[in-house]
Amino acid sequence: MTHQEKEPSKAVCILGSTGTIGVNTLDVISRHKDAFHVFALTAHQNVEKLAEQCLIFNPAVVVMVDHNAAEKLQQQLGKHGCSTEVLSGEQALEDVACHDEVDYVMAAIVGAAGLLPNLAAARAGKRVMLANKESLVMSGKIFMDAIRDNGAELLPIDSEHNAIFQSMPSDLSDIRAKGVTKVLLTASGGPFRTRDINTLVEVTPEQAVAHPNWVMGQKISVDSATMMNKGLEVIEACWLFDIDEEMIQVVIHPQSTIHSMVSYNDGSVLAQLGNPDMRTPIAYALGYPKRIDSGVTQLDLFDVAQLDFEAPDFERYRCLQLAYDAHRIGGYATIALNAANELAVDAFLHKRIKFTDIPLIIENALEGAPTGTPVTINDILEQDLTSRISAKSYISGL
Repeated sequence: MTHQEKEPSKAVCILGSTGTIGVNTLDVISRHKDAFHVFALTAHQNVEKLAEQCLIFNPAVVVMVDHNAAEKLQQQLGKHGCSTEVLSGEQALEDVACHDEVDYVMAAIVGAAGLLPNLAAARAGKRVMLANKESLVMSGKIFMDAIRDNGAELLPIDSEHNAIFQSMPSDLSDIRAKGVTKVLLTASGGPFRTRDINTLVEVTPEQAVAHPNWVMGQKISVDSATMMNKGLEVIEACWLFDIDEEMIQVVIHPQSTIHSMVSYNDGSVLAQLGNPDMRTPIAYALGYPKRIDSGVTQLDLFDVAQLDFEAPDFERYRCLQLAYDAHRIGGYATIALNAANELAVDAFLHKRIKFTDIPLIIENALEGAPTGTPVTINDILEQDLTSRISAKSYISGL
């Protein structure tokens, strides 16, 4: 390629385009219109937002999981003469994720719903930009094998895992032999870090979703408040970097300026710093191995002024301990952990349980998880369903 020639524009599929990650991905893409174009967008049922995105980015195809929402979207786009093809249903998510014309897939669907389309993208050899940690929590080995066996690229979008990736050796095979001794996974501590632990029973959904540093969806915000989000990230990091949970130390860092660190055997600790804005890891994944403009304001250390660190209190953050336990147990335990947490958070957001009930529901699910290791994706989906039924029953009894 001569210096006059431009690289061809990369076709991007965004799974979950109406959520925070999806919106931020479109923002970054809008800054690099020659380098990227939107091939597909997907959402569950947010018709208004997806219609707005279609009129701006003109994707070839969109998917709405909800069939009624898809019909409404088709009508709205028709009024504007938009030629975007509208599909519906869960199978359509997989179809666009592995479409021949797609180069990059932003995996931003929240929860277990993202597993199958993300796996389809991996099996199709795409660059998978993973913002859905549940895929690895539920199906770590199967997912990582799919990435390896099909020549796919896996780039983490969570700010912490993206920071670890940037601080790791360029070759991730056998990082221990390359001197890595520990991964320091930072956490803000959420909105209740200093609140009297005896008053957590009184926490409301409105208080739990008010994250002090990050703009996130409701489910992830509650996970941050319980620190289950960090627990899921511990499990995700184990799979991403092929390490044991003992090599991961969670560090509460209220400023969210250092996004994570990697410790080496010579005493060095490499860290990635930046303002708390998801466009930074998104731009890193889109442009990799080059760096591209993200639109994020440059970090001013004088404005930050100080960096604080503290160890997590596992009594306050019981969910974090349960995640460590689940990964240590292995097998079906992490599937049960994730399923129960999703049901518990939803029940809390709908004010059917108390904030302090969330870890009780998860602990009950772990106790009921079978021993052994899932071999197929059907094994995983069956356990996910079983754990959800069990968690729903437990919730109804509270």
